[in-house]
Amino acid sequence: MNNEQIANKLKSILKLRYEPVGVKLMELGDNVPDSFKVPESSIRHCQTIMSAKDGKCFNVPSEKHACVVGASSLSIAETPEKVKSGEFHSNLGMFNNKDAAAKMIEQRYVIESDNFISTLVGPLRSFETEPDVVVLVDIPETLYWLIPAHTFFKGGRLEFNTAAFQATCVDSTIIPINKNKMNLSLGCFGCRRSTDIKNEEMLAGIPYKDIGNIVNALERMVDGPMKKARNK
Repeated sequence: MNNEQIANKLKSILKLRYEPVGVKLMELGDNVPDSFKVPESSIRHCQTIMSAKDGKCFNVPSEKHACVVGASSLSIAETPEKVKSGEFHSNLGMFNNKDAAAKMIEQRYVIESDNFISTLVGPLRSFETEPDVVVLVDIPETLYWLIPAHTFFKGGRLEFNTAAFQATCVDSTIIPINKNKMNLSLGCFGCRRSTDIKNEEMLAGIPYKDIGNIVNALERMVDGPMKKARNK
């Protein structure tokens, strides 16, 4: 399957509200498709994902990342001292003190690389090559079906990792890359403040290498358990 076929199957089977989104961390010399443009104004990683689900494409270099917290976790910017110390997040009123906020930053996942120069974000169908991650935004019932699809062939249980901040950059992009497994997120303060995500929506980040098996499992469940549960 090519990326357009994968996207169409995900949309059809899951009844997604939006386009599946691809995210790729770009290195110097990587080919950038013509449809992926550098934005005129600075933009947050969460804003690119929420715009990509509606069809827009972005190639965002370091200097165009409006959120340095997200950019630093993606290793295309340095982490400011105010973020490291906890001062930045504690000032938002969501931690009792700087130490609590600093602990969140200390424990967050980051991409350890000096080679990334930009983030490529757009609808999965617009990717000519493999993105690193596929991000879906939708309601819990819709994204729930990714769990049985993920365990369809090998069984087991899933664990998810999240925090009060960085739902798109860490939870939905970096953790699937670093841990090599799907992760779910309820959203975060930043994306709920700065994007059009609905109150009832959440996110899933899936390593691209797993997307074929996910689609295969969904195809085998759609007329059985999915139909029974959805038509109750």
